[in-house]
Amino acid sequence: MNLKTGDQAPEFVGKDQAGNSVQLSDYRGKKVVLYFYPKDNTEACTKQACSLRDNHSALQQAGYVVLGVSTDDEKSHQKFIEKQNLPFTLLADTDHSIHDLYGTWQEKTMYGKKYMGTVRTTFLIDENGKISDIITKVKTAEHAAQILS
Repeated sequence: MNLKTGDQAPEFVGKDQAGNSVQLSDYRGKKVVLYFYPKDNTEACTKQACSLRDNHSALQQAGYVVLGVSTDDEKSHQKFIEKQNLPFTLLADTDHSIHDLYGTWQEKTMYGKKYMGTVRTTFLIDENGKISDIITKVKTAEHAAQILS
């Protein structure tokens, strides 16, 4: 899917780190940071999560709810949240159905080998469920600043 600014954000249903059902429409009336990242407890993904953690109060003051999405399962998310003291929800998209809706599950290349994986992307969604911005060049250590600027 080729989403762009101004499009309605695709509705999804997923499971959070505790196995609870979460859907985008649960957050109607709030601004949402929906960020897709490759893997829990890896260097770049940890920097990104910690940037959001360290600036969580500023993001909340700006009206944002943060939702992280990766293909890791609930147990992996629980460990990541505990280890990094993350104050926001992580969604387990083990079948990459949410990734497919947002176009973030794509062919990638590493060391000349092609594989399918997560393209690190953040969607900012307004109170009415429309995409207000898409950040494709994510600076992991400064991600909150990218969102807030």
